[in-house]
Amino acid sequence: MNRAAFLKGSGFFLLAALAGGAPAAGRPFDFESVKLQAKALAASPYVARKSRVPPWLQSLSYDQYRRIQFVGERAVWRREGLPFRVEFFHPGFINTKTVQVSQVDRGVVTPILYDSSMFRFGDELQLGPLPTDLGFTGFRLLNQLNAENVWDEVAVFQGASYFRALGQGQRYGLSARGLALNTAEPGGEEFPVFEDFWVERPTKDARKVVVHALLDSPSVAGAFRFVIAPGTATTMEVSAALFPRAGQAIKTWGLAPLTSMFWHGESSMTVNDDYRPEVHDSDGLLIERGNGEWIWRPLVNPREVRTVSFLDENPKGFGLMQRDRAFSNYEDLEACYHIRPSAWVEPIGSWGRGQVRLVEIPTPDETNDNMVAFWVPEQALEPYQGIEYNYRLVWFTEGKQGSRESPAGQAVATRLGRSKTHEADLQRFFIDFDGAYLRTCGADAGIEPILDVGKGATLAHKALQKNPFNGTWRVAFALRPDGSGKPVELRCFLRQPTGVLTETWTFLWQP
Repeated sequence: MNRAAFLKGSGFFLLAALAGGAPAAGRPFDFESVKLQAKALAASPYVARKSRVPPWLQSLSYDQYRRIQFVGERAVWRREGLPFRVEFFHPGFINTKTVQVSQVDRGVVTPILYDSSMFRFGDELQLGPLPTDLGFTGFRLLNQLNAENVWDEVAVFQGASYFRALGQGQRYGLSARGLALNTAEPGGEEFPVFEDFWVERPTKDARKVVVHALLDSPSVAGAFRFVIAPGTATTMEVSAALFPRAGQAIKTWGLAPLTSMFWHGESSMTVNDDYRPEVHDSDGLLIERGNGEWIWRPLVNPREVRTVSFLDENPKGFGLMQRDRAFSNYEDLEACYHIRPSAWVEPIGSWGRGQVRLVEIPTPDETNDNMVAFWVPEQALEPYQGIEYNYRLVWFTEGKQGSRESPAGQAVATRLGRSKTHEADLQRFFIDFDGAYLRTCGADAGIEPILDVGKGATLAHKALQKNPFNGTWRVAFALRPDGSGKPVELRCFLRQPTGVLTETWTFLWQP
């Protein structure tokens, strides 16, 4: 049975091939409608949608593509004076996958159709034929986020299942995705795609906007609902339902994946001829485990792809952080890395047993997203057995990770160096811990560093110092590699007799 026949036999009907689906007859559109469509898709063989983007648009250069601009006066809900607006992205360059976006008003779906008059094309751009059913490659949501009567981007959905958001005073950095499939596995990664979107029309006094999305891929179909609340920190309440297809091998499925870039930072020991001290969208992975322990893992641009997993049960949260906020550590007036957001995933309900997985990929520059973090459930994704889950995704720059705060002390800097003499070749580490309580402690406060060194090296030296200039505490230690060349796992935290004072710093050192 083909897909069209299956959908018809399942009680579905389509507004049109471009309309992206509709609820069952006589029923208002809601999230259940999207879940039913996803379940129906998963029960039929995968069929990739054909691109309607003509070759002349696909051959545009990056600079040529940038000349195509959306006409702001055509934004959805602009004339109605609603607190949110929707603008669209034109196909072209590498953006050749089109999606259908529809408006939902009191349960009624109205497709938003492509119209070339929605866009301005640069005077120097030689236009070719533009199909009337061309579609869009994504959309952005606008809101008076930073100032009254100034419409700024709040969130963008474009490309596969990628999306990202901004809080007040932030610049775009890392991205999130709907789902990660077989990331860093042999045979290559599968990238699911948001094929259809439905944006609910907000009320006059709305502080949130709701987006629904239908996901499809050779292995999995899914339904997503995003409740987006802009603010100092912009929050997304995410609901998802996944339905695997029969006969598809899924080695790894990752929930709430985050994707970021790390080229070099204070812990890098490479010379790259870049004038900036640090270049990254995120500088570490932060985890609040189910047992209450906080883990901090500084990111590294590795020499080869490497994967690390942190086993857990019912995690309280994880995220890729941009912890370093000093402009002087980046010196970039265009990229403004110091105000790029962190993203924190906070599960709603119990996620059971599994692991937070971090994948680090080598990159020669800042143009590649090379960091991926996601939750891998212990439970297998079985055909005909859908799975539903919920989480809160917070985009922020300061203060809180969702509704939780870090413990008394955080690892705010990791620096590496070497000591080579005729007697020894030592690898040196310097970890700075900071926090409101730590700053009040004097050198006689009974604080001690707890350091674990894995196989592959021995500890040659360890010391703890209070920094009199900024109040932080520095753990300095040196390692003597055993010559095996094996990577060495390291852990460190500070404690007093009354208990643990800081998160646990972890690091994988490759001799």
